[in-house]
Amino acid sequence: MKLISMFFCVICLLIGIAPHTVQAQSQGTASFTRTTLSGIGPDKSVSRRDPSDVIKVGGLYYVWYCRGLVKTGYNATVWYATSPDGMSWTEMGEAVGKGEAGAWDEASVFTPNVLVAEDKYWLFYTAISRSPKVKPDSKIGIAVSDSPDGPWQKLAANTVLRNSDNESDFDSHLVDDSCLMVRDGKYWCYYKGRQLGKGAAETKMGLAIAESPGGPYIRHPKSPVIPGNHEVVVWPQGPGVVAMVDELGPKEIANSILYAEDGIHFTKTHDVIDRPKAAGTYRPEAFTDSNQGEAPTWGVEMDPAGKLFCIQRFVIDWERSNENE
Repeated sequence: MKLISMFFCVICLLIGIAPHTVQAQSQGTASFTRTTLSGIGPDKSVSRRDPSDVIKVGGLYYVWYCRGLVKTGYNATVWYATSPDGMSWTEMGEAVGKGEAGAWDEASVFTPNVLVAEDKYWLFYTAISRSPKVKPDSKIGIAVSDSPDGPWQKLAANTVLRNSDNESDFDSHLVDDSCLMVRDGKYWCYYKGRQLGKGAAETKMGLAIAESPGGPYIRHPKSPVIPGNHEVVVWPQGPGVVAMVDELGPKEIANSILYAEDGIHFTKTHDVIDRPKAAGTYRPEAFTDSNQGEAPTWGVEMDPAGKLFCIQRFVIDWERSNENE
């Protein structure tokens, strides 16, 4: 049986098909416990959702998220908060606002994430220019600052990643939800994409790479690198890349942890129990290009707070299966 599986993998590589999870086997589980946060926790007046990955600058943790008066992210702007301990947060204000009338980002800016490079902070965000019912309209831009506290300047080169003009591509409807890291001296942007005519359950995860933090970001020829996943949660671990996959996509990788030593060909390593929603993790090696990243131990997610959303903290419990001990 192992010989058949190995033969299939070789054939996949020869014809250019990434053998996603062909030899998927769980080595254990990842489970989560939650804690309510102050400052960005439950609030009856506003919705806070889709937090970024967490970074630490000096003695403060930083997180960015979208904030609005409605439950969805389709009428929001990007705000940020700081914390000395990851538990008690202070909301600092708006980081990136909507664009001017007629601009590509006039309707909403949401799902932010951050890249630290070249002594600057690069805030990636998704935006729409009109009603989400109009297709396609979801694209990714960048704002840059010398400080995590801003001020932020939107790049003149925006948009840096937009939906494909080829209707048969997996991301011809939308691109969204970026997650950044530095590998081999280049800037890797994982994102989700959806094809025109497809539903949310058929969202897949792509990869685009740039030589400089402001782009241009060029799609990797193997994209999509994961044939599912509506939420992009990625971190460096050892020489490779790990992704947390939600319930959408092929059954064999739903609610799982995947690993790819090359950052492209992923296989399953863990089952996920009670997965966090729209998570961001604290991953201190994400921008160091050190090949010494470790599995994260905590992060933040969005959580229902009445009719709106808030941000809460989670802690990850990594447990290996007895078969692998």
